[in-house]
Amino acid sequence: MPNAQDALWFKSQFQPAIDKAIAGTPFSVDMITAFACQETGEIWTALRRQGLPTSRILELCVGDTIDGSASGSGRRAFPKDKAELLQSPQGDGMFAIARQGLVDMAGYIPAYRGAASRPDKFCHGFGIFQLDLQFFKTDPDYFLSRRYADFDVALARCVGELKAALKRIGWQAKTSLSDAEMAGVAIAYNTGRYDAAKGLKQGYFDGRKYYGENYFDFLQLAKSVRFPAAEAAPSREARARLEKAAEPAKKKVRTANKAAKKTANKTPKQTAAKAARPAKKAARPAKKTARPAKQTARPAKKPVRKTAKKSAPLAPSATARRKASKSAAKRA
Repeated sequence: MPNAQDALWFKSQFQPAIDKAIAGTPFSVDMITAFACQETGEIWTALRRQGLPTSRILELCVGDTIDGSASGSGRRAFPKDKAELLQSPQGDGMFAIARQGLVDMAGYIPAYRGAASRPDKFCHGFGIFQLDLQFFKTDPDYFLSRRYADFDVALARCVGELKAALKRIGWQAKTSLSDAEMAGVAIAYNTGRYDAAKGLKQGYFDGRKYYGENYFDFLQLAKSVRFPAAEAAPSREARARLEKAAEPAKKKVRTANKAAKKTANKTPKQTAAKAARPAKKAARPAKKTARPAKQTARPAKKPVRKTAKKSAPLAPSATARRKASKSAAKRA
């Protein structure tokens, strides 16, 4: 039974291809994921948990063995049994592929080993979306060339069948589908028709639930899982906002890268000198603090000098001395 991790794996492997294939349809990735869970979930989930590569998993997605009987019970669509298949053109080649597919798959899935042990048993469902062998009459190459193992081809065929089912039940004009309507299309895909009055209780009954009920449950499982890469692309305006919001972080990274580049290009001596700069810078304020004390002391010296000059008598000039000598001579 597929779980959330299985649904996440499926989306991580195939969502980009699904987005492209369903463009312009009312289908969704969840709807396609639910189909894969419903049709071959018991197979690909077990194979992926065993570590098989995706390409091999797609090759081994076969199932639904033929159970027709001579009494007319069991399968009614072509081919009812091995004999009917062998009677059709290229039927022998198709039987060989259908038989070997069952044997190979049963090597990994124990539940199919009983059927594989019976030589006339073979599969009639092919690919991860299980295209039925009844289409062998109209498109034999799809089966004989094993095109069902190519996901893109199988998906295109599945989407085509879903469109046909949509048209059969008169919903071809719908541009979107509710969960119940998606289940209705799935039922039409499985049975060829859909009765709205019966709701989900339609399609193959496994002894516990109908196809429609199982599909609806898988749809809810698919919707509960979101693959990150599948988020819608942001608008131009949204991208601009995201880029603007990220700019500060980018700037820090650029600054850090520049600093790292400069450091890488410097010699050990230059690096040591740069490391010592903060200590030198921290010492500078102490020198600046000492300067005001010197400046404060200077004004005190200037007044002292001026006072001393004013109070000291000036030496007499030569003329004054001669006059003083003449005056002294006359007095004598």
